Amino acid sequence: MATPTTRLSKQARREQLLETALTIVRTQGADGLTLPTLAEAAEVSRPIVYDHFGTRHGLLIALYQRLDEQHRAALTQALREAVPTGHEVARVMSAAYFACATAMPEFNAVSAALRGSPEMEAVQREALDGYTDLMATALAPHSGLPAQALRLRCVGALGAAEAIAAELNHGHTTVEDAVTALTDLIVSALTTTASRTAQSR
Repeated sequence: MATPTTRLSKQARREQLLETALTIVRTQGADGLTLPTLAEAAEVSRPIVYDHFGTRHGLLIALYQRLDEQHRAALTQALREAVPTGHEVARVMSAAYFACATAMPEFNAVSAALRGSPEMEAVQREALDGYTDLMATALAPHSGLPAQALRLRCVGALGAAEAIAAELNHGHTTVEDAVTALTDLIVSALTTTASRTAQSR
């Protein structure tokens, strides 16, 4: 086993290991990712990998959390640059979501590998809550809905986004059509039925 000549900090080593793990999942699928295969690919000893993640389960959860952080960071950056109108914020939000969905197919592979795990369910719940809060905060200035009602609609929009992303990943739609569909869904969620009825008169 080759030993790296450069000694990295613990955090830098963890980042290197997660990046290597991501490459393994991308090229071999989640089934190809184990602590021994990661150690070999990263050219470190097995104890180093076990020290960082403990188990394969722990490694997969850490990888999922890293992908989620990247996803949210991309959305946050996109929202900073968005024109402050409801439609544009919804469009930017939709474009960022599907850009990550297509650029990070590993997300689904890691999620599938952890399906049925109570710990993973808690991690996914936390990730969904964080993403929902981010959406609701960005959309709040463009909606007259109470905070809880708007948040619930964001949850619904994310469920729709996941379903549309599955269609996209199976080649049943295009990125442009996916972005348009989700944008329309989000914009329609910003107002009450009564408001839309009044506007149509």
